[in-house]
Amino acid sequence: MTSETDPTEKLDFKRILPVLVIVLVDLMGLSIIIPLLPLYAARFGSSPLVIGILQATYPMMQFLGAPILGRLSDRFGRKPVLIASQIGTFAGFILLGFANSLVLLFISRIIDGLSGANISTAQAAIADSTTEKTRTQGLGLIGAAFGVGFVLGPILAFIVLAATGQNYQAVAFTAAGFSFTSILLTVFWFKETYKEVENPEASRKRRPFSMGALRDAFSRPAIGFLLIVMFFYQIAFGGYEQLFSLFTLTRLGMDARDTSFLFSVAGILIIVIQVGLIGRWSKLKGDRWLVLMGLGALAVGLIGTALTPASPVPWYSEAKVMDSLAGHGEFRVSIQSININLPSETAKGWSGIVWLLIASVPAALGGSVIQPAVNSLITKASNKSEVGGMLGASSAMYSAANAIAPLFYGALFQWFGGPVPFFAGGLILGIMWLFAPRVIKE
Repeated sequence: MTSETDPTEKLDFKRILPVLVIVLVDLMGLSIIIPLLPLYAARFGSSPLVIGILQATYPMMQFLGAPILGRLSDRFGRKPVLIASQIGTFAGFILLGFANSLVLLFISRIIDGLSGANISTAQAAIADSTTEKTRTQGLGLIGAAFGVGFVLGPILAFIVLAATGQNYQAVAFTAAGFSFTSILLTVFWFKETYKEVENPEASRKRRPFSMGALRDAFSRPAIGFLLIVMFFYQIAFGGYEQLFSLFTLTRLGMDARDTSFLFSVAGILIIVIQVGLIGRWSKLKGDRWLVLMGLGALAVGLIGTALTPASPVPWYSEAKVMDSLAGHGEFRVSIQSININLPSETAKGWSGIVWLLIASVPAALGGSVIQPAVNSLITKASNKSEVGGMLGASSAMYSAANAIAPLFYGALFQWFGGPVPFFAGGLILGIMWLFAPRVIKE
């Protein structure tokens, strides 16, 4: 007797490969900017709170735009919506490259945010191309593309900064180049994945998005609590990502190139987890187990980050860091205008950076598994004709949390010190970890 593998249990990698490559290229552009944006804003005299507001601008605009584009992708297909969102991202990066004031930094993030449905539309395309048994693995590979982008992006940022004398504008134009490449890939390689099912006429008549649609998602017990988990997870993890550069600068005296190295290490961990482990864990343990494990691990990682000793790295020099922040050429600003506190050179050592690297392991573990597991559970609890809309609702909660997180972290950072917001994020996840087992059923 011979046995054949059930095709529904095997991921069709060739079918989802174009989506993964497009997401990878998009994320390489985004990840080049993420470690630099807080330091970019610091050049124009921004305090931690103002930096938090700047970081909140993109997800706040995405909160408004992503659900609409998600519903439109259920009506008109994934490809046209994906192209439209990528054009907005490209325009935002170009404006960022020309920005010579804080106002232009804000405008560039607004443009990018309003069109920022790249990831939610890509997730919908993955859901179109997978079965229930392979969906978590497929969505996990989107996270792996994030990880690869977060490895390559900071490395490219380091190379561009080194080659141009800390020219942040050159980094922004490099990001725009990757965004343009993703547009070309979508136009010429990506094939439409969406097909109307069950009731095509109802799908055409469905409103693109309304608050009623979001309320409908929350009214379903199987989906509503998952959206709440997504929200609080990203409150904690989003603030960690967006204020991490400022934390390492003020706690350990690390500049943009040093922080890019830490982002690369985190990206490698995410790749290992999401490519090699998350699919296996999902089949053996289930998505519920992934969510619970991720909440606990991320809570430990964030609290560990908050406890990082205030010991600058051995190579730290306050003068060199200030000169790096000030910039070069026509975009150089007065050092006196930089409104941040740098650590003293008297306590330099290895304890701070070693501790932070150790804390990054559970943080990367938790941060890499929760989102794909939650989204997989959401798609399994949704009708096929509304997957894009439900993922749009998930993206809306994710973006709303991203809008609140840097404000929350930035305010705590400025008023109580760098470690406090990371400890608060860990505490939030610890509370979620206590409640989640009672609500998320087997």
